[in-house]
Amino acid sequence: MRRILCLLLCLTGTAYAQIDSTLLRRKPATKNDMQLNMDAVYNRPFLSMGKLPVALGGYAEANWQHLGTEGITDGHQFQMQRMTLFVSSSIGKRLKFLSELEFEDGTKEINIEFAAVDMEFHPMLNLRGGIIMNPIGAFNQNHDGPKWEFVDRPTSAVAMLPATWSNVGFGVYGKQYKKDWVLAYEVYATNGFDNRIIDNTNGRTFLPATKLNRDRFEESYNGVPMITAKGAVRHRNIAELGVSYMGGVYNKFEQDGFVLDKRRSINVVAVDANTTIPRSNTFITGEWAWVSTDVPPTYSEQYGRRQHGGFADIVQPVYRKPLLGFDESVINIACRLEYVDWNVGTFAQTGSNIADHFVSVVPAISWRPSGQTVIRVNYRYNLQTDLLGNPAQRTAGFQAGFSSYF
Repeated sequence: MRRILCLLLCLTGTAYAQIDSTLLRRKPATKNDMQLNMDAVYNRPFLSMGKLPVALGGYAEANWQHLGTEGITDGHQFQMQRMTLFVSSSIGKRLKFLSELEFEDGTKEINIEFAAVDMEFHPMLNLRGGIIMNPIGAFNQNHDGPKWEFVDRPTSAVAMLPATWSNVGFGVYGKQYKKDWVLAYEVYATNGFDNRIIDNTNGRTFLPATKLNRDRFEESYNGVPMITAKGAVRHRNIAELGVSYMGGVYNKFEQDGFVLDKRRSINVVAVDANTTIPRSNTFITGEWAWVSTDVPPTYSEQYGRRQHGGFADIVQPVYRKPLLGFDESVINIACRLEYVDWNVGTFAQTGSNIADHFVSVVPAISWRPSGQTVIRVNYRYNLQTDLLGNPAQRTAGFQAGFSSYF
């Protein structure tokens, strides 16, 4: 028994020694730290045991909130938002495997968000296949809770774009360093959207509704691949800039040889950027996306043909000293600004603006007792304007919670 306990202690010591304790310290990039948002899938703390070829990791996040809409509230609410497990393996030389399994709201939803094999040929030409996280914007790939100072995910990422959107497919990616610069790209062909984006209970063009189609992991809705591509560039002392595209046919236009409709496309373009101001160590990140959907003319104007929205986060460290026995403590103040317009345009008959837009301001304070854990308090203030542009509905309240890698 003693020998077994000693062996387990040795393995555990080896495991924790491999966790990157400097992750998320919000420092300007150095020669050895030129990570991009698209690297987030591997830029996580993993725990490996001795010479075992498999490494494990994950994160969990839970919160409390008290929000009210025009004076009406559900009172105090406690939520276990998600627990995510990572499993990775170096199969062999230049062969890697990584999977990400997420449990949301207890076990209300269980999703395989990533499960792919990477085959490395050359820094600028590598193959990836399996369940792939489509690289639209930055948040879809770099979404781990411990990396953010805010309890909720950005509204534009979860209610305009489908956050943690993944599909089965294949593609290529590459990355090249040159002095102070790094340049990278990704291109994938995968299964795609379905008719749920306009046939849903939300009463608007709503891309996240297509995540309900679990069949997309075994068959394409219409047989036409969706193409997702991203290019990113970063200068060590300036910023990272990414441009991405996702598009394809979303409707079932043909069945058993019979033409049902014309091919109706959806196209999404996103721009993301982030930088750290050296003197103040202020971290700024954000993204903006444009969505264009070919909605059938039989649908009413409440289903938007065009949408746009995004967010910007500003994070300022104000204290970086040992605190309460935690040597790597960092206290940040932060603010998130959000905007989404689900229906850009005007009514055909009246010429008046179609509203259906959302504005939010979320100030925050967070404490990071270590690089892998964040405790955060947010105040959320939302304004939601309906389709006809009536006075905005106000939602406000406090949120508090934690998120931690393990």
